[in-house]
Amino acid sequence: MKKGRKITGGKYIKRRKKKSYEAAGQKRIVKLGEEKRRTKRVMGGNKKTFLLKSKLVNVQTKDKKIKKIEIKNVLKTPSNRFLARQNILTKGTIIETELGNVKITNRPSQEGCINGVLVE
Repeated sequence: MKKGRKITGGKYIKRRKKKSYEAAGQKRIVKLGEEKRRTKRVMGGNKKTFLLKSKLVNVQTKDKKIKKIEIKNVLKTPSNRFLARQNILTKGTIIETELGNVKITNRPSQEGCINGVLVE
């Protein structure tokens, strides 16, 4: 069966083009480095702050206290092993800090900070 065709052989035709708010934006990659943020105007005139580079992480300790700690190194990224080699920070990435290994629990490319919890 040919791709993009009906069983009868007819073509599927898109009903309309994408609206500007439906179009995908530029992919944001958060890297390890000196703090760098950007803001973007979104629907309703609101503003969204996203991260481009960071070296600090908000870590939740065992006694439920939050500490801001510097990231030493990116150890591994379960979703893609090549991201760890390039020091890219995503959700689920395990990073090395003074307190020990920390797992990132939020999506830094969509929020203005990095949050994480200690991993044994």
